[in-house]
Amino acid sequence: MIDPSLLTADTRLYLRPIWFAESPVGLDGQTARMGGGLLWFQGYEISARLGSTIQRYRVSVPDFEDWCAHLIAPLAARAAELAANIGAIRPPLALKDRMIRFDVPQVMGIMNMTPDSFSDGGRFLDDPQAAADAGFAMMAAGAAMVDVGGESTRPRADKIWEGDEIARVVPVIERLAAAGVPVSIDTRKAGVMEAALSAGAALVNDVSALAHDPRSLEVVANAGCPVVLMHSPSSGDDPHEGGQYQDVVLDVYDTLEARIAAAQAAGIARERIVVDPGLGFGKTLADNLAILNRLALYQGLGVAVLLGASRKRMIGALSNEASADQRLGGSLALAMRGVEQGAQLLRVHDVPETIQAVHVWRGLRDAALMSG
Repeated sequence: MIDPSLLTADTRLYLRPIWFAESPVGLDGQTARMGGGLLWFQGYEISARLGSTIQRYRVSVPDFEDWCAHLIAPLAARAAELAANIGAIRPPLALKDRMIRFDVPQVMGIMNMTPDSFSDGGRFLDDPQAAADAGFAMMAAGAAMVDVGGESTRPRADKIWEGDEIARVVPVIERLAAAGVPVSIDTRKAGVMEAALSAGAALVNDVSALAHDPRSLEVVANAGCPVVLMHSPSSGDDPHEGGQYQDVVLDVYDTLEARIAAAQAAGIARERIVVDPGLGFGKTLADNLAILNRLALYQGLGVAVLLGASRKRMIGALSNEASADQRLGGSLALAMRGVEQGAQLLRVHDVPETIQAVHVWRGLRDAALMSG
């Protein structure tokens, strides 16, 4: 238990929504709403970190204000900011002519234009029209956007020249964008970002959180487009290098908070930022599970949260080493866990199945709200 009067100005505070309620009906004053969505909760887990010491305390929503009143002024302000961030409505993302709203979870379909894709074996690499047709099918199934990538980010993957990466992704992006499909470009290279945006992409998804290429912050700021800032332990050639954590959930939070600040300082508006905790990037199975179980903590950043758990290696580790093409059940389980913890955007390979799962979840939430 944390005595708020003993916390110093050097303490870092974090808030995680807990004790979720099926409905706020009949719980007047006892719940708070997360991100303007369909989730209500009745308490906060407060983590206080000072050096190597981490203390945790749980407080109910109605008692939270009184708890904060005993904090010194800087920490009280921090706690109030975190609570406000958790409750703030996530503004929609403007992807050219489309507005992507986050009052319900949305799905981003994955399109890998790489020869060594672990999920599809590079079946679309030499056929941009077939890739575009697959993207059209994702949209028809209900995806909010298609994420096109031309560089493998698996551990120890070979480096690729940006010209080759551009050649892989631009023909697909042009076809999708011409048909009105919202397209995201999955890349760490500023030159690829520029080429993709010129071809019609409307969002940049960077596994290095715009830290790999020194020009990427400027490119995204000048484009005025939304961006996904993902956590990886290294901004070097191998984004999986490193991965030593005191507390993985809090350490990832700190990095994402710093990258949001860097993006804003470069001129990227906060409402255009999405964060991704980067499951599987320099993280052990235990790390990934900890992030998934405490995913709601990242709502304290005050921006939409993307979860990319689809067909991840962790599913195989938990299910008799199932191969990537045999991980649908695990992918859906992790996607729904993310939705229950507040994820606003799911990056997936299996779009129709995930859309169906989200629709069923939405039906359950609506029924709970109506019945109280």
